[in-house]
Amino acid sequence: MFFERHEGGEKAVLVHPECYNEQDREDPSEFRELVRSSGVEEAAFLTVPGGNISPRYFVGIGKLEEIRQYVIATEADVVLFNHALSPSQERNLERELKCRVVDRTGLILDIFAQRARTHEGKLQVELAQLEYMSTRLVRGWTHLERQKGGIGLRGPGETQLETDRRLLRARIKSIHRRLEKVKSQRDQSRRSRKRAEIPLVSLVGYTNAGKSTLFNVLTESDVYAADQLFATLDPTLRKIQMTDFGSVILADTVGFIRHLPHKLVQAFRATLEESAGADLLLHVIDSHDPERQENIDQVALVLEEIDAHELPRLDVYNKIDLMPGVEPHIDRDEHGRPRRVWISAMNNQGLELVHHAVAELLAGDIVHEYLSLGFNNGRLRARLYAMGVVQSEAYDDNGQPLLEIRMPRDELVRLLNQEGMDASAYVLEQD
Repeated sequence: MFFERHEGGEKAVLVHPECYNEQDREDPSEFRELVRSSGVEEAAFLTVPGGNISPRYFVGIGKLEEIRQYVIATEADVVLFNHALSPSQERNLERELKCRVVDRTGLILDIFAQRARTHEGKLQVELAQLEYMSTRLVRGWTHLERQKGGIGLRGPGETQLETDRRLLRARIKSIHRRLEKVKSQRDQSRRSRKRAEIPLVSLVGYTNAGKSTLFNVLTESDVYAADQLFATLDPTLRKIQMTDFGSVILADTVGFIRHLPHKLVQAFRATLEESAGADLLLHVIDSHDPERQENIDQVALVLEEIDAHELPRLDVYNKIDLMPGVEPHIDRDEHGRPRRVWISAMNNQGLELVHHAVAELLAGDIVHEYLSLGFNNGRLRARLYAMGVVQSEAYDDNGQPLLEIRMPRDELVRLLNQEGMDASAYVLEQD
């Protein structure tokens, strides 16, 4: 990749600006989590008081000297800012501090570069890195900014900087074309799922809310899950059987974060479209996080940016094992529809409530009925068991199977019609 990414094991001086404007404020604890996730060792942490931002160095001269002393004392390799820096500010700071300077966007891009595993994920990260780097390209080429004249010094018509910019533009166009091909493949897969009438349920939420842990326990998979930011980058889809409903496709997606760089949202649009095209969003929330409401608001902003804010949504409040006295339960709206589910994915608490709530929201009308099947209905019996909707089985006085089922009414009627049966003739009781 073009982006010069630092390796793990380096020492960094962390600089956190205290912004008076609530809209621009960043969380210092989240900043430290980002640094930890990048594999960099924290050598020092400085807080910069809010106020006027220096157009030259972002910080004042006094604070700049303080940062320089910390860099010298700790022998730090890099200075990380918990704020976006302009290309000129980054260059000026590097010139004064004599070490690399990386802003919040660059730090997030670095973590993404470490986490991407699939070919598509790597392409998306590289695209975001190249577009971010294009404005900072002058760094490292300052000695070639002007083409010299004179005998023996005339070049081919463009400086090294211009050549590099041209190569960047060509690479960006190439990646865009390849991602367009990925997008068309995803659209084709999405159309195939629609034809098969298999609904898509997409997990969304703030980073480190427990999406991958929930995905693993629901799908019995082993997707990488860790207590760190952006543990999951590449989308993962699994077909599972949901209790009371049947087959659904469950998608695990990249976590959101406040002030997620716009270039990343654009680069990962193909991935995020798995959420935008979902039949239902499961918004996983860290119920124990003191910044819970702020995180919810940030997810809402990203969902609006990818045109997914009007999709049906179920809020899944995770990690209740960290909240004494809170038991798994479902909160319903004034119409009786599930609105929030309180669970602990780590401890497998309340997972059956997720199944029931998803089934209700996808199907609308869940019926609890008893079907009396003849001896020649073995295929229907097998299909009902395969869908996971059979609650119990007994036999009537004639020795015929009597199945207790719980499933969407529309699905039941469709299934019986496919078998050439009249639904009303087979229903004995209904709760």
